[in-house]
Amino acid sequence: MDELYSIGDVARRTGLSVSAIRFYSDAGIITPAGHTGAGYRRYDIRAIASLELVRTLRELGASLDDIRQLLADEITLPDLATARLTLVERQLSRFRAQRAVLRTIVRQHSATEQVSLMHKLVSMSDDDRAQLIEEFWTEVTDGLDIQDFFVDYLRPWRPELPEDPTSEQLEAWIELADMLQDAGFRQAVRQYFHQTFATAAARELEGTPTEEEQQVAILTEAKAAAEAGLPVDSPRAQELAGRWVTWVAARTGDQNIADVQRQLVDADPRPHVARHAALLGRYNSLTATVNGAPQPEAADAPASTWLHAAVNALT
Repeated sequence: MDELYSIGDVARRTGLSVSAIRFYSDAGIITPAGHTGAGYRRYDIRAIASLELVRTLRELGASLDDIRQLLADEITLPDLATARLTLVERQLSRFRAQRAVLRTIVRQHSATEQVSLMHKLVSMSDDDRAQLIEEFWTEVTDGLDIQDFFVDYLRPWRPELPEDPTSEQLEAWIELADMLQDAGFRQAVRQYFHQTFATAAARELEGTPTEEEQQVAILTEAKAAAEAGLPVDSPRAQELAGRWVTWVAARTGDQNIADVQRQLVDADPRPHVARHAALLGRYNSLTATVNGAPQPEAADAPASTWLHAAVNALT
């Protein structure tokens, strides 16, 4: 015959209080194995094991109805765990969003009227976020006198929140989305692009789609080389710089390669790069955080700066 235990012994074995054990017994979750002559409840080892399971499941947030069904073999433990996991993940997502908003309020000393906006930004759907980014880039590049694929080249990589973002990613998205909706920022970026690419000098460099595709290809390779830390005097860099000089010579109609090279060396891109970094540096940094990517290097080696140094190193 199985040994029976008093409610006090069961409490010591399970870590539950006596009142909790009585509650689970009265609720029909656990059935005593017997009673003493005086009416005191007695529990067997199976009841103790069930109470330990009940305690664990309650700590995991399972409801009494779920536990009752599980112990009655009406549902399986994997089914219960799956349902509970779905609920916990949904709650966790909401808590992270709330945390991101609250931390932003504390950090930025936000005004009362900004709270609803921040909550709206952090709760946007994937489609809404994509639409906001697309509208921003459409507006700031609209009317540029360059080919569409070159407009695409101008766009930094797009922010994409993962399915399970961290609080830091959500905070970065709040700041980024707020920035992209700011009319002053949009106007400044649009003005910058139009001043850079709609000047007379830029129009002189316009050519056929094939020629502009070649330009984008060279700039793309230069960007990758700069990010990889390729020395500007390496054979690969020299080959790429030579292609750049040749391309510019062909576009300008200047057959004097040495003269084109000198003009490119004299055209220091650093002021332009500094302005680009001041305007879009924060955008790039926030996008990297949202995407879970490494932070971009300081704006000292983009494609234009690296190409300038590589041309300067040409023999």
